[in-house]
Amino acid sequence: MTFLVTVPAMLPLYTRLGIDRRVLACVASMAAGVNFLPWTGPVLRSSAALHVPVAELFQPLIPVQLVGLAFVFGCAWWLGRREEKRLGLLGGGQVEAPQRVLTPEEQSLRRPRLFWANLMLTLVVMAVMIAGWVDPVVMFMLGTVAALCLNYPQVDQQRLRIDAHAKTALTMASILLAAGVFTGIMQGTGMLKAMAQVAVQQIPPGHGTLIPMLVGFVSMPLSLLFDPDSFYFGVMPVIAEVGRSLGVDPLQVAQASLLGVHTTGFPVSPLTPATFLLVGLCKLDLADHQRFTLPFLFAASVLMTLAALALGVSEHEYLAYWRWRRLLR
Repeated sequence: MTFLVTVPAMLPLYTRLGIDRRVLACVASMAAGVNFLPWTGPVLRSSAALHVPVAELFQPLIPVQLVGLAFVFGCAWWLGRREEKRLGLLGGGQVEAPQRVLTPEEQSLRRPRLFWANLMLTLVVMAVMIAGWVDPVVMFMLGTVAALCLNYPQVDQQRLRIDAHAKTALTMASILLAAGVFTGIMQGTGMLKAMAQVAVQQIPPGHGTLIPMLVGFVSMPLSLLFDPDSFYFGVMPVIAEVGRSLGVDPLQVAQASLLGVHTTGFPVSPLTPATFLLVGLCKLDLADHQRFTLPFLFAASVLMTLAALALGVSEHEYLAYWRWRRLLR
């Protein structure tokens, strides 16, 4: 949805000015990747796989995410200045972008007079979810009901809006239910514990606290190897169980994974449809997009991992950082 809203609106302006379309794809990728939220796929998958509340996963990462967003805006400014110098755009001249013409059906869905009311409702729902005062599932349901009643008071209108988004919602719900069954089978049969025990035997004594830090540093490249479901429901539970056996809270493994695996990594992964949507909208080759954008996304992931270590998101990660420093000496 982010790419569908952003790219069609900005691409005519980029084309008119002659700005490299790779910059548009890169900036959109960084903003969408770093700005992971409690209701995004990776957070929901982590919560379902480890059976932990979403708030416990997300709240400690808010300062880390702010560091990542500052990096995104800094890179966007630098890329813009570089393109300005390349094109010789001085004086801040104005360029008129073509206006999008809405269809009568799209016009009928607009509610411009309710903008502030919808904004306040969105802020309240997000604040309650992030603070953890109400379970996110319950808050989403209450917010959806309030938004439907506010914008589309007639039952027929509400039914049409629900039908328009039902396919995506049911697909995500079925994935989460199937994931719960899968992880339940792995835990109930003992497979998860057996795999973890084999892995524990290969880890030198005293190095278990390094697991969250290592996962954080390699999390972004892992998006190129695993699709979201395979990692969060197949790989991450095994790593978390290994960490548990070595005294590491599985929650820290999930948080380290969220710093890269299909958050900063999804816009360049060939295993996610959104990547092909982005390059298609920007009219780019996948290889060109990956070569240009991947260093920025990897840098954002590493920076957020370092920020998590510096801010002491978890005691295990903080201790692992100093252990890692001693190993390098």
